[in-house]
Amino acid sequence: MLPEAETIEEARKRLFQRFSELHIVAVTVPYPAHRTVEEGKQLRGAMTGTFTKNLLLRDKKNKPFLFSIHEDRVLDLKTLHTRIGASGRLGFASSAHMIDLLGVSPGALTPLALINDRACAVTAVIDASLMRSAQVNFHPLINTESTGLRPNDLLAFIRSCDRQPLLVDFD
Repeated sequence: MLPEAETIEEARKRLFQRFSELHIVAVTVPYPAHRTVEEGKQLRGAMTGTFTKNLLLRDKKNKPFLFSIHEDRVLDLKTLHTRIGASGRLGFASSAHMIDLLGVSPGALTPLALINDRACAVTAVIDASLMRSAQVNFHPLINTESTGLRPNDLLAFIRSCDRQPLLVDFD
């Protein structure tokens, strides 16, 4: 969650400062705001890298999981909990919960928002297939830009937020 007095721009400054501290090259480019993966595919043109979709799910005990998966992947919510050790079936977290936990609004959900989860409540679940990409793309806390990272830099960033990412082979 963003500290009460912090704006999204200040949070973005913290994000890019963290990249700098970790020596992560994070190429950020404009990306038109969009509501769906399909709309995003049409708007991005010739942007490079692998694109993702990010889902904030919660288990029966309300434990939140942030899934970052290939944009074309479909997950079976009925059995997904067995793959990650969650307590019972997973369901979507509310928009309000997303904002409270990660300080981002729907449409801007990203594993980069873990920088705002000071309570370390959210478990990061990463699609193992993304690790085979040269570059993976995420919103940098806003949905009008895209930031490209090397997969290992994504993992280093998540670890810098005091988490151990859960890599899952969904294939």
